Amino acid sequence: MRFFTYFYQDELEQFFYQQPQEFNKFSSRDILAYGLGATLYMPATRPNIHQDILSNKHEGLTSLVLDLEDAVGDNQVIAAELLLIGELLKLNGELEKGFLTVKDLPLMFVRIRSLEQFKRVMEQLGDASQLLTGVVLPKFNPENGAEILNEVRHIHLHHHPFYAMPILESVKVIQKETRMEELLKIKQLIDCYKENVLNIRIGATDFSGLYGIRRSADTTVYEIAVLRDCIADIINVFGRQASSYVISGPVWEYFSAKDRILKPQLRQTPFRDRYGTEGLRWRKKLLDENIDGFIREILMDIANGLTGKTIIHPSHIKIVQALNVVSYEEYIDAQMIIQAATGEFGVLKSEFANKMNEIKPHLYWAERTMIKAKLYGVLYEHFTNIDLIKKEVYVPYP
Repeated sequence: MRFFTYFYQDELEQFFYQQPQEFNKFSSRDILAYGLGATLYMPATRPNIHQDILSNKHEGLTSLVLDLEDAVGDNQVIAAELLLIGELLKLNGELEKGFLTVKDLPLMFVRIRSLEQFKRVMEQLGDASQLLTGVVLPKFNPENGAEILNEVRHIHLHHHPFYAMPILESVKVIQKETRMEELLKIKQLIDCYKENVLNIRIGATDFSGLYGIRRSADTTVYEIAVLRDCIADIINVFGRQASSYVISGPVWEYFSAKDRILKPQLRQTPFRDRYGTEGLRWRKKLLDENIDGFIREILMDIANGLTGKTIIHPSHIKIVQALNVVSYEEYIDAQMIIQAATGEFGVLKSEFANKMNEIKPHLYWAERTMIKAKLYGVLYEHFTNIDLIKKEVYVPYP
């Protein structure tokens, strides 16, 4: 498995100075944490999940969450469990027949409602649990988190890696008077299970719901004041170099729309200068689909140190992947900083003569950039993320 599987080999050679490398659930935790990319949420009530995976229905998909929580009605829970277990058992049957291997699968997770449900599902899956890379823990809190993380640690083995992905979305996290104390308690708990925690996820929809807010397709989470402040504190606690976690960008809820009120957020110049009239037509297509707000939010995620994003539609996969690719300039700067971290230099002029690379302050950024470069690849200097987004990818009805 790797990013950009929808590109032909000659296209990869054309665009990438360093091509994306392969990874799977047996890769190191540090690699997997960055390798989730666009994580597609899918209700566990969806039929024929195993066929979708076998047929590679969603091109470029690298991570998938089968949701037993908010995407399932309270009256559907038992039926959803049975359906999910049945689909995974069918998929495991194909695995045992040799039609595919675990390494061919996207990173698959189950989002659960409770520890009891988690144990029940895992017991009924039996050997089919090997298909899963882990479990997503909604509304994670320090009161009951240890029990679930203990269960994850028990399941996690060298030949069967299994991880937790806590979602921060509770009242105590979003409310200002309890937030920092709650975040520090969660961080203290998760640090005890760090090798079993893949990344930290942010429940922007649940946070918004607590205030009766729903952002439009023109508005990013960073423009909703209460969300912006909370996300900043989550990054402050979980992104610290001394004991950091990969933090994923919150979900984008929209996948198509025509009407808009606010001004488009994609500048004409990059499209016109690179592709001329064709570029302007393609920009209009993105605007018609309200993709510009999505692109803006991903760029803000990256600027704030987040990697990857939760999505609800397969058409978003290529955009998340494309925008997380490392530019040639970033790669060369990161390489220079790491190579110069010998104690002999404090600062060096960038090879691009447009900035100073300070070794100590920029070292952590450089190390993160090199991990992303392995997974997402590095573009040649004369190409941009726009060139990758422009690639037409077949997206079936979800």
